[in-house]
Amino acid sequence: MVLKGKAEGLTKSRRIVISGATRGLGLALAQGFKALGHEVRGCGSRTDLVAEWNEQYGTEMPFSVVDVTKDAQVAEWAERELALGVPDLLIANAAVIHAAQPLWEIPEDVWKKVMEVNVLGVVNMLRHFVPAMVKQERGVIATLSSGWGRSTSPGVSAYCASKYAIEGLTAALAQELPVGMAAVPVNPGVIATDMLREVWGAEADVYPDAGTWARQAVPFFLGLCPGDNGRQKTV
Repeated sequence: MVLKGKAEGLTKSRRIVISGATRGLGLALAQGFKALGHEVRGCGSRTDLVAEWNEQYGTEMPFSVVDVTKDAQVAEWAERELALGVPDLLIANAAVIHAAQPLWEIPEDVWKKVMEVNVLGVVNMLRHFVPAMVKQERGVIATLSSGWGRSTSPGVSAYCASKYAIEGLTAALAQELPVGMAAVPVNPGVIATDMLREVWGAEADVYPDAGTWARQAVPFFLGLCPGDNGRQKTV
């Protein structure tokens, strides 16, 4: 049954909603899903990037300006999207990182921003999209974790804390879902994105870029199925 679910996920046209979809991994996923004929809806916090991609894709892959830390904005966006259909795949991807420095030197406002975007932003997404998915007893919820949500490194304590939280809340969510659904914390691996450059600088560029990563990641996400519920996964 698990194999069947994975095969259907790869071939059947699906409705996919992604946060943080205007750049980096989110954009690479959105473009990859669209290229395979899936219906993709995304959001981002930057008005300029949303306008840029809406100009390119129009109604074929619409993007909305949403700050995931603002519950009212997520609620409004979710209401619009759910009126058009319940997601088959919900990807909570929006996240930020911080410059590498010891825990005690990370400013309070940086701690707040990391936790608000990386944790509260995911919770807001789940709060407003998951009930409709639960009502239909189907759908996959993927939360973007990190290798730093399963192990630690010096200098990135706030980011590690936020991604460990993602692992925990996703595991708890998995226990609350009805049979036929899945909540999966996904470590995307190490990819050369602007976020990674904030920590490693030019050294990040030795890793694959987001477009290269997406060639493997897109079928990976499409292959997630109820049998993966609560399991830690890595692209």
